[in-house]
This record gives sequence, C-alpha cells and structure tokens, in this order.
Amino acid sequence: MKIGVPKEIKVDEYRVGMTPTAVREAVEHGHEVCVETKAGLGAGSTDKDYRAVGARIVDSAEEVYRSAELVVKVKEPQPLECDLLRPGQVLFTYLHLAADPKQAKLLCDSGCIAIAYETITDNRGGLPLLAPMSEVAGRMSIQVGAAALEREHGGRGVLLGGVPGTARAKVVIFGGGVVGSNAARIAVGMGADVTVFDKSMPRLQYLDDIFGAAISTQFATIGAAEEALTDADLVIGAVLVPGAVTPKIVTRQWLGSMKKGAVLVDVSIDQGGCFETSHPTTHSKPTYVVDGIVHYCVANMPGAVPRTSTHALNNATLPFVLALAGKGWQRACKDNPHLAAGINVQAGRIVHPAVAEALGMGKAT
Repeated sequence: MKIGVPKEIKVDEYRVGMTPTAVREAVEHGHEVCVETKAGLGAGSTDKDYRAVGARIVDSAEEVYRSAELVVKVKEPQPLECDLLRPGQVLFTYLHLAADPKQAKLLCDSGCIAIAYETITDNRGGLPLLAPMSEVAGRMSIQVGAAALEREHGGRGVLLGGVPGTARAKVVIFGGGVVGSNAARIAVGMGADVTVFDKSMPRLQYLDDIFGAAISTQFATIGAAEEALTDADLVIGAVLVPGAVTPKIVTRQWLGSMKKGAVLVDVSIDQGGCFETSHPTTHSKPTYVVDGIVHYCVANMPGAVPRTSTHALNNATLPFVLALAGKGWQRACKDNPHLAAGINVQAGRIVHPAVAEALGMGKAT
C-alpha cells in the first residue's frame, strides 16, 4: 500500500506521524512510503534519514495526499488538509471530533475513512494509542504548572516542594487515569502535597496501592472538589470520557474562592476542557488569566517534546499502521474490533456512537 506522511501544520506542532524506524518497518513489509520534505525535522529526523530507510521525499503536502492510500498523521487535519482528502482515502491520526463539529463536517464532506487514535481500544478497556501521549501530557502538566506558578508568569510565586521551614504547594488532580497518575508521579517527585480525585473507587484503591501515603485520594463529589480548590496552588484537569466532550467540573463561580495566582492546567482541552473558563491556547501563548487564576490550556502539550512524544506514539501506532496497510482498512477492522472502534467517519457519516452523540447526532447517522 502507498502510505503518506505529511508535515504537521497545526500551530507549534513538531511531531511527525512516522519516524524513520517506523518507515523502515513499513518498507520491509513491502509498502511504499511518501514523506513530505522536512516533516521530521522537529522530532530530530532529516530527509536524509528517511531516504536511508527507503522513503520517497516529496516537496508538498499536496503530493503526499495525492499519492497516498493511507495518510498517517499526529494531529487532526486542519481545514486546508481536509480539502486534500478524497473519497475512500484512509486517514489515521488523532481527531478529537467531539469538540470540533467544523472538522467533523469537513471530514464527512471529504468522503474519507477517518480512524482516530483516541478511540481505539484494547482488551483491558484501555485506550492504547492515547496512553503514551497521556503519559507525556500528565508528566508535563506538573512541569508547566510549576513554571506558571512562578511570579514572572503570573503565578503565586510558590515552589512546588517548598524548602525546609516553608509549606509545600498543594496540587489537586481531577481524574486518576493515565494523565492523572502520571501527573501525581511527577508532583510527588517534586515534593508537593498531592490530592487526586476520581469517581471510580477501584481506581482510587489502585492509586492508594501505588503511592501509599505519598498522596491523598478523594472520591469526586461537588462539595469535596469545591473545598479542595480553595486551598489549591495548582489544579490539573485530567478528566476523559472516551469519544465524548469532557464534562465541566469546575465552574467560573468557583474561581472566586481560589487563591489569586493559583494555576489551572487543563489537559482535557482537546476534548473541550473540564474547566468552564478553559479555551485552547498554544505553546507560543500558553496561558491567560481569568478572575486572577492562571489558565494553561495548550491543546497539543506533547508537541513541546516532539522527540520523546513521536517515538512513544510510533511505538503504539506502528502495529496498526502495518495492519491497515497490509490488509486494507476493511479487513483490518473486521479482524480487530479494537481497531474498528477507531473508525469515526466513514463515507460521509459519523459512525462512532459517542462522537455522534457528542455532536448532537444521537445515534450514528
């Protein structure tokens, strides 16, 4: 099969859909891979690296889309890219359509088959292609939150771990999944006072087993969450409903009870965000202030560490790329229902139930 890898054009996005290592695997399996020039530079791979493993380098995205049967990307296609898609062409990337009706319409209009990384499942109920980027974003959330807490960035001027004789910063994490547990790991390592909220008692029990007395766990109720916010220095939004818009768990009214200069990091922003006052930002302008509270809502957080992120993502996506290329999307999805769960758009229709419902379509139509 002919596989195409375009350069990402989303603002401040430096990852790439396939590394040279992944391309070599595809070529060894008998596939042709076309890579847009300079597509891998942000992640540390040159055109020479791709040529060395058998890729064909082309000068434009138009050439990639024109020749490819399967397009492998990282981020959702921008409007200009949607215009390049054609009926029957397979797009394999992150989509996050539930919070993006405009993109959903463009993909439907294109007639392509759009398979989303974030809704592919595994036999344990997990999201294996979302997990590696969730690990990165979870760990980064504490890193960027700590920086935003610095006074020059608008924060309270608090060091997460404090020093002898001073109080540690209080970190509140909403969501104990992959993002939340990785955020907790880094926050604990930096010496912060950490509390994790979740609605799943088995998940809270798991976190208690893993972290012991290093963190506090709380069942997520409105009262407990509101109380925790009043004393928080850094709040991480790590809530996920697969395929659906993230529920708003922190209202604007609650901001009034928080400490001025406290920081909210909304890792859920790709799915609409879990704070009422959230809106997407970029790495170039990552924060803004509402009612004295600093908001960090970058929609592609792992893009800031593209070398780590690209390799972690490719480790997870490569088996699916090889299956799609080797069998064709219909046979591959028939053979693997977990891959089939990734189909969001097919021949002009939204076919993933959760995405369709989130977009106001009820059942897939």
